[in-house]
Amino acid sequence: MVNEKRRPTIIDVAREAGVSAATVSNALNNTRYVNVETKRRIDDARRALGYTRNVHARRLRSSGIETIGLFSSMPFAIQSEGSGLGFLMEVVAAASVIALESGFALSLFPPLGLDPSRFNDLAIAAALVLEPDANDPYVAHLRATATPFVTIGLQPGAPPGGAAVDLDSRRTATLLLDHLLAAGARRIALMIGANRRTSHLEAEAAYQEYAASAAHAPIVFRLEETGGEAAAYAAAAALIDAHPEVDGLLAPVDRFAAGALRAFIDRGIPVPDQIRIATRHDGPRSRELRPQITAVNLHLEAVAKIAVDLLIKQVRDGQHPETVIAPPSKLIVRNSTVAG
Repeated sequence: MVNEKRRPTIIDVAREAGVSAATVSNALNNTRYVNVETKRRIDDARRALGYTRNVHARRLRSSGIETIGLFSSMPFAIQSEGSGLGFLMEVVAAASVIALESGFALSLFPPLGLDPSRFNDLAIAAALVLEPDANDPYVAHLRATATPFVTIGLQPGAPPGGAAVDLDSRRTATLLLDHLLAAGARRIALMIGANRRTSHLEAEAAYQEYAASAAHAPIVFRLEETGGEAAAYAAAAALIDAHPEVDGLLAPVDRFAAGALRAFIDRGIPVPDQIRIATRHDGPRSRELRPQITAVNLHLEAVAKIAVDLLIKQVRDGQHPETVIAPPSKLIVRNSTVAG
């Protein structure tokens, strides 16, 4: 039931009619064919709810530009890069250009912990969701409102048949572990986020396989994402005290890798002579520290293009959702693992 204190939205009409918000938009604006029966259900729903079109929104739609929302539940503590947004911003920069070339505007909804229902008044045609966790509130909201969406990174436990770009995080973690071993590490620890994101889960799966093959007990630190570098700094200090034999650290979250590196330097532990560090995202943070941190190029521009293309195929062409594997990540070796 619609809250009587607020104006009904296009999403409310879509829910009442049992169709997507994009279908309602097409029916109201005659931008794509909608069959007579579906139009009738939409009209009935519109009248029942007392929906009237917003003048400002109508002007935007008349320009031919529809909006794609980009959502992420990852906190700024692990997405930020100095004064920028790092991982998130790389995706936004690429996706916004690709979307605009196809007649869509991209709107970024920052991970501020807002109730997803607050977005009911936003007439977005579709959405991208960056690395959702198993209980991601934005994904749940998009499903409930029948809004087409694509996830960048698989959602753990998602029902089959969804649209996604598989970042192949297990392969990336294996690539980094193999490099640490080749660089001379013999006792490697893992530092990951505690949230159930596929990137964390697949990195741990690859690490557990390594630990089993090396015949030593795994050493895993699962950190709250909101802790950012400070949490990683504290965990690295605890690692040094409890496991002085460790000579390698895989920290796929670059903010965690940065915090660990600072802890090692403050403790007087030379990197990479005594311990080697590698991370996943080849972002500004990995490059600005000294020593620079070995990372991988995730080809985020190509990933963003794949995601936007998948979304447009759903919204404009009516194609069924599909999952596409991202291009293979490329190792970028720096002085955190190999002395210059």
